[in-house]
Amino acid sequence: MSRPVKIGAAAALQELPGWAAAEGRDAIHRTYRFADFNSAFGFMTRVALVAEKLDHHPEWFNVYKNVEVTLSTHDAGGVTDLDVKLAAEMDKLAS
Repeated sequence: MSRPVKIGAAAALQELPGWAAAEGRDAIHRTYRFADFNSAFGFMTRVALVAEKLDHHPEWFNVYKNVEVTLSTHDAGGVTDLDVKLAAEMDKLAS
């Protein structure tokens, strides 16, 4: 797999409606809201399979029907094309 290309949060956000810059670091953030816990957990399970294939794992937090996600590539020191790819896949899975 090729190395991720650092693009920064500002560039990533132009491609990702619904996402925002994370406070205090070069990362992007989004909160997904689902009908219930089962739907939220199902989403997380589907994302986990995609993340594992990409070898790129989200920072996330789940409470009941909400899933908060922060993406950044730690090795690159900020947002990369890999974060954009995972964010786009997450948006597809959430819809």
